[in-house]
Amino acid sequence: MTNSQNLQHPREAQDRLVLERLQQEGISDYNLAELGRLLIRYDGFPGAETNKKLMAELLEKWQLTQEELFERTRAIHARGGVYKVGSNKQEDWT
Repeated sequence: MTNSQNLQHPREAQDRLVLERLQQEGISDYNLAELGRLLIRYDGFPGAETNKKLMAELLEKWQLTQEELFERTRAIHARGGVYKVGSNKQEDWT
């Protein structure tokens, strides 16, 4: 493994908790949006292999390709409200 493959993302630990929650909760509009957000965050990032593996496992478990997930999340975001202000779910795009 090269040094770049060992890089740790600054949000890796927090995101792992989100991914573990997604595995337990299953598919919902919010959880689909969360998985899509995390796939975008780690796209091209050299490292965070555990999180990438968890994301791939979720796609397989939910029987979705990445493109199918993005298609569904585009529709969810077009309807709006998945990240409502004041909800108990905190938006995290950083």
